[in-house]
Amino acid sequence: MTAPVHLPRGVPSVTTRRIPSGSSAHSPSAVVLGGGLAGMLAAAVLAAHADVRIIERDHLPPTPDPRKGVPQAQHAHLLWSGGARTIESLLPGVTRRWLAAGARRIPLPTGLVSFTAQGWLRRWPEMQYLIACSRDLLDWGIRWQVLAHPKIRVLPGTEPVRLSGTIGHVTGVHVRDTATGDIRRLDADLVIDATGRGSAATAWLAALGLPTVPEEHVDSGLGYATRIFRAPAGTAHWPVVNVQSDARAPVPGRTATLVPIEDARWLVTLSGTRGGQPTRQADEFLPFARNARHPIVADLIADAEPLTDVRLSRSTVNRRRRFDLLPAWPRGFAVLGDAVATYNPLYGQGMSVAAQQAAALRDALHRHGPTAPDLTRRLQRTMNRLTQAPWAMATGQDILYPGATGPQPPAATRLLRGYTDRLVKTATSDPVVTRALLDVMTLSAPLQRLMHPNVAARVLRGPTQPPLTGPPLNPPV
Repeated sequence: MTAPVHLPRGVPSVTTRRIPSGSSAHSPSAVVLGGGLAGMLAAAVLAAHADVRIIERDHLPPTPDPRKGVPQAQHAHLLWSGGARTIESLLPGVTRRWLAAGARRIPLPTGLVSFTAQGWLRRWPEMQYLIACSRDLLDWGIRWQVLAHPKIRVLPGTEPVRLSGTIGHVTGVHVRDTATGDIRRLDADLVIDATGRGSAATAWLAALGLPTVPEEHVDSGLGYATRIFRAPAGTAHWPVVNVQSDARAPVPGRTATLVPIEDARWLVTLSGTRGGQPTRQADEFLPFARNARHPIVADLIADAEPLTDVRLSRSTVNRRRRFDLLPAWPRGFAVLGDAVATYNPLYGQGMSVAAQQAAALRDALHRHGPTAPDLTRRLQRTMNRLTQAPWAMATGQDILYPGATGPQPPAATRLLRGYTDRLVKTATSDPVVTRALLDVMTLSAPLQRLMHPNVAARVLRGPTQPPLTGPPLNPPV
């Protein structure tokens, strides 16, 4: 549990707010299913146009504490600058709130010690950045600001059951009280599904009469194990340390990542693909880290004090639901966040993609308004388009690991593998290529950035300096 962060006076706890049964007669109404990061950002956007009710199974804590509905929160979460900038544009001041509560803004690659598949990255002056803290703190900063809005109400202890309406027009949702089992209907002009990887949207749409939603899956069999340690004295400005796996090697991939988080702690996440996953056994945590491609993370935590047990997760499959391929789409309903696509958490893309989808919702509402007949059809196509680049990056690597399941990527993607490998190798010594790589990795620029003529010329020339022989632990001068 993190140290308490007290809400300013005048902002009620989210578990005690009274929820009206209906919405204002003079304003459009919206229902957001799910009170996680994606749902909160969607609610913030919708509040400029409608009265918003958030349906959430959990009772949301008023402080940065864990909640049952986000089991993956216990593992490393890096909010890339592309996502952080987008969230800041939706919720001005949220970055300042995170930092005041103990999060760190870490410049990239200055504050990164990373052993890529092609060697150590050099720590050049800042090109991009990330926000480093626990997922609980990230969610709290967003939740605190969103739920202070007078047009947003949350209904805790409630879960969606089915959509109401017809195949052509969703007019609301039926929800169940998890304590009593009572079901009631909430009418709305717009229903947004942000219930995450467990979303039942495909079943709800089928019940309305729509055909089966096509799905894509790529699974490397990755498993995660995480433990939190007390950070040693003198490490207040410690970088993120990351040892990546090499998908080209004919062995299970292993990674080790150390993230400095609030309250002077180190969050350490280990991962392994099928046949080489970590376990929840505490005495196996350090040996697993030592058997990554470099033992630096193991060396750093060898004498550190553990503050938690080992926490394990295996929900890492890449899955994309192709709502955009349905021949028809109902008015008044849209899906975003992990309910559309989930990615191997190793790449840290989920939160940033959800933020970009919320921004797309904002833009669509400004252009068309919440009750426009074709709003949700247009919006759903945009939601799926925003998944294409992160999906290609995640699955293009994951399918290479031994025992990975799923379709092979398109021929064009396979042809680019050699170029990408050379690009990463060149990035270890060329700051221009490093910048392009970080721009794409942090979702601050499209994939095409890697093919810019200036970048491509440098990639073809290759590295201009000899590779580093060890981790660059000393910060750049």
